Amino acid sequence: MQKTVAHILEHKGREVWSVPGHMSVLDALSVMADKNIGALVVADDGVLVGIVSERDYARKVILRGKESRGTSVSEIMTPDPVTVTPTETVGGCMALMTDNRFRHLPVVEDGVLLGVISIGDVVGAVIEEQKFLIEQLEGYIRG
Repeated sequence: MQKTVAHILEHKGREVWSVPGHMSVLDALSVMADKNIGALVVADDGVLVGIVSERDYARKVILRGKESRGTSVSEIMTPDPVTVTPTETVGGCMALMTDNRFRHLPVVEDGVLLGVISIGDVVGAVIEEQKFLIEQLEGYIRG
């Protein structure tokens, strides 16, 4: 039973936190802290234009000596992020995230943002798949 992104979204929900590109990095960090999340979708006029993460902040603001209050999200976001559809497999997502070294994937279908999954969501789904497989094998062995 190979799990898909749709399965992950069924369990975690489809709530997506987004900010506009013109928002200050400081305000975006406040949203992340308030929602206890590590990344935000960047949307302008309802259209996905990027994703901004704590890693972007560390590498593109702190290490470059910029100010959080005077820097906009659009200056540090990853533009045009890689996306997946609900039919993508969990294994496919894990490979994509590992190969490209990112931790969050927006889920889009027909141009509509349906959710965001994290590497933690993907790992959890892989563990669930493996547990199911082990239970099936143990049942088979017991006869």
